[in-house]
Amino acid sequence: MHIQVLTNDWPGYQLLDSGNRRKLEQFGPVRLIRSEPKAWWKPSLPDSEWHLAAAVHEDDNREGRWRFLRPGPKEWEISFEQLRFQLRFMDNSKQIGLFPEQSPHWRWLLDQKISSATPEENRPRVLNLFGYTGAASLACARAGWHVTHVDASKPAVAWGRRNQELSDLADAPIRWILEDAGKFVQREARRGNQYDAILLDPPAFGRGPNNELWKIERDLPPLLDLCRQILSPRARFILLTVYTIDASSILCHNLLQQMTADRGGKITIGELTHQEKTSRRHLPLSLWGRWEL
Repeated sequence: MHIQVLTNDWPGYQLLDSGNRRKLEQFGPVRLIRSEPKAWWKPSLPDSEWHLAAAVHEDDNREGRWRFLRPGPKEWEISFEQLRFQLRFMDNSKQIGLFPEQSPHWRWLLDQKISSATPEENRPRVLNLFGYTGAASLACARAGWHVTHVDASKPAVAWGRRNQELSDLADAPIRWILEDAGKFVQREARRGNQYDAILLDPPAFGRGPNNELWKIERDLPPLLDLCRQILSPRARFILLTVYTIDASSILCHNLLQQMTADRGGKITIGELTHQEKTSRRHLPLSLWGRWEL
């Protein structure tokens, strides 16, 4: 079984260094420091490079906080191919609105183009579960798909809509759904609605809009069973990303194999990493699996 390592090659983001469970990053013009539990080694760059960061997220309590070290923007924009995203320092979170390690997936989705000659009513439908601020949804929309984006966070959905505007996709067919992923898929299965592709980027742990508890090891397998029910006969792909440190890409393979047992096609698995600018060391960040027909 071959495991494929995908590394970010997007100029808009650079991993400058990592170590001591932290990472030094550059998002466009902004340099920042965030915690990184997978960086068990020592940094390669001198402290002087780390001291150039504009902000550091300090995990000194349960939620952590940002500490700003020098003047700079609290919100800014960044481009990826034909897409544009808003980034900002969030209160009580180290996230800034984008997971740049997923950029190889965005590029792959942009390549899944639908012919402009395809009638609007025949364009394939993609469901993006745990869609966050919409990078993958916008890539699919740019490629010509009808998109249904589901996330349990109201700020994330609003942020996704803003990114849609910034990307000049205001007229693209995207449904933005604020709901728990499992409940949405259950309802779609009851209604007999189907999708030609499904994206899943579940957190290891989280809560829905009504305080529903999500635990990936417990809740992902039954969610995939439900997703199997809403896959159309002409389904083209499923893309699964997993961030829990206890999992493996082989786990992704086994789950997708079970989900698509009678459909043929192929399954590809691997890791998403960043490669440091100077040392070329890889920082592993997430696992992924993709089924495609």
